[in-house]
Amino acid sequence: MYKKFKQICIFFSGWVVLIPFFLVGCATTPPKDTSNLCEIFFEKEDWYDAAADMREKWGVPIHVPMAMMYQESSFRHDALPPRDYILFGLIPWGRVSSAYGYSQAKTPTWSDYIRETGNSGADRDDFEDAMDFMGWFISKTHTVNGISKWDAYAQYLNYHEGWGGYRKKTYNKKAWLKKVAQKVKDRSLRYAGHLKSCEKELQKGWFWKLFD
Repeated sequence: MYKKFKQICIFFSGWVVLIPFFLVGCATTPPKDTSNLCEIFFEKEDWYDAAADMREKWGVPIHVPMAMMYQESSFRHDALPPRDYILFGLIPWGRVSSAYGYSQAKTPTWSDYIRETGNSGADRDDFEDAMDFMGWFISKTHTVNGISKWDAYAQYLNYHEGWGGYRKKTYNKKAWLKKVAQKVKDRSLRYAGHLKSCEKELQKGWFWKLFD
């Protein structure tokens, strides 16, 4: 559903003069309350549907990629890494990496995902695609390095350092990264508690919600 809505936005984007108010509605904004997973999904129900599909497809618990995604982009669809600078740090010169979108997936890794899954129309600024990508990555981390899909701490280290970097334990030279990974783990545990308290409500169809 989220993808279809996005396609409608793109289709009508050429009619700027005729339907400006519709274009405002197409804008993608982060959730108002990112501290509570229930509030995120109540505000953006399509996101819950995408996350539940990811869980069913990859066997990855929802709270882990959601915590990782928050850390990477704060749920901004067009998030970019910081700029690189040259000449005494004054002149901007591209970006420090090719990371982009909700998941901050780098171009080569995103290309691997598309090749392995066949999801040729995937976009990094599409929440459904970004969530599926993270499910694929977390599942592959489990296969490649034997990391539990529920272990947000180690999964994030793999996500940041890559599978080879994790095996080489490059993170041991980055105390700051281990602190960030701990923050991701802590958030994932909070998100897990939130989801446990509201998932039955989220799973209700729109028709039954009318009678609540």
